[in-house]
Amino acid sequence: MASMIACTRRAVVQVGAMGLVSAGLGIAQPPGERRRSSAPGVAVENPRCRVPVSLIIDDSTCLVNMAHFGIPQFAEVFPDQYRQPWKTLPREIPDSFVREFAEWCQEHGVRGKYSMVPYPACVGWLDRWLPGWSRKELEDSLELVRSTIAPTWDIHPEMVSHTRVVDLKTGRPYPDATARYMENWDWTAGRSADEIAEYMAYALRILKAVGLRCEGVTTPGGFGNQVLPELARATLESCRDVFGAEIPHYFRHVFEDERSVAPRVEYASGLDSPSPRCVVSIIGCTGDWFGGWDGLTPGSPDRFISADLQRGRLVEVIARGEPAIMVCHWPGLYFNGRLVGFGILKEVVRRLEQRYSNLVWMNLSQISRYWAAKELTRIERRDGVILLHAPYACPSFTLSVASRQGGRPRLVASGEPKPLAEAANPLGLRPGTWCRTQIGLVACFDLPRGDSELHV
Repeated sequence: MASMIACTRRAVVQVGAMGLVSAGLGIAQPPGERRRSSAPGVAVENPRCRVPVSLIIDDSTCLVNMAHFGIPQFAEVFPDQYRQPWKTLPREIPDSFVREFAEWCQEHGVRGKYSMVPYPACVGWLDRWLPGWSRKELEDSLELVRSTIAPTWDIHPEMVSHTRVVDLKTGRPYPDATARYMENWDWTAGRSADEIAEYMAYALRILKAVGLRCEGVTTPGGFGNQVLPELARATLESCRDVFGAEIPHYFRHVFEDERSVAPRVEYASGLDSPSPRCVVSIIGCTGDWFGGWDGLTPGSPDRFISADLQRGRLVEVIARGEPAIMVCHWPGLYFNGRLVGFGILKEVVRRLEQRYSNLVWMNLSQISRYWAAKELTRIERRDGVILLHAPYACPSFTLSVASRQGGRPRLVASGEPKPLAEAANPLGLRPGTWCRTQIGLVACFDLPRGDSELHV
């Protein structure tokens, strides 16, 4: 497989995923248990009848420009593939840009996933020191992420180094400069779920030590491509073990064609037990059309959404009602200090705001929770009562109900009735509200774990 690697790392993800789809492995892992529902005329809608949008940022960490330090390591393994002028790239992506980015995202409500590579390109450890920067600079950088990114974004490790595989017994990278000992390529081939989980847990514990919570992981390059079942199970086990994550998730695939990009709820089990389990695969719907993983190739907002707001990948996915999850890389947003990729992101968001009024920005754990509740909650209908049996609580759970009755719906949980307030239309829905439709009603409420009832 290594000989077939494309010249960009994001292309590795796309090519790898496509190849596994043709082999019957890339569509989904075993879904596991499902609760049978019997509720004619009832459907789970998107949260608040809005289409989720999100932004995945790869190759981010404290201070270190992963492109500058990673390219020579990739070139050592594939000298004909990685010829970028890495010495001309800045060694640092400064905290001033992190702050500028975070403040802009807060202003526009943008959310998603932000990687924190724990041992970035083997430069140094986030829980110890980064040679080339002072201890105070590292601590200030970590605090900036904790205070401005982590409150609304998911934090993921992108394995340990995103370059060389680390020997967990010694804490040192393996000396072999081959694809077998690079995280991006072949190390996971033939590995068990336990081995991969141990490696993930190593990365997760470093982020836990610096005060960053993780409910998911991002795979660097082709990590896990050849062992997708083991990858999913390893994510489930490691995120639960280290952080007690209730619904772990992982980002592995990008689909840019007609395939569904809806999250895939996998390995569900114990749905009627005190400790239900599942893992969610998050799927990106775009390539990096901002500034590339190395910050050398400028993109265009038109591939996301055209200037006339009528075409583009996001327009296609939003029209299907599936989460529109964009993919980019931190060095490309910074673009060597010129902020080209960041400018493209600003224009994409401006165009989305101009065209749509039915979007909601969500991070990956929020999307994962909603899809887990959507697929795993048993729903039954008995006359004017909708019975809900939920293994997971879920904010803004939204149901459409075909009904000729004209009463005001109410939610009953733990024996306590809670009338819902009427909204003017679906776009006015908030938790605890409902609105009329041509065939009945739509209700939005915070779904409690366990049993509850919606009286319509």
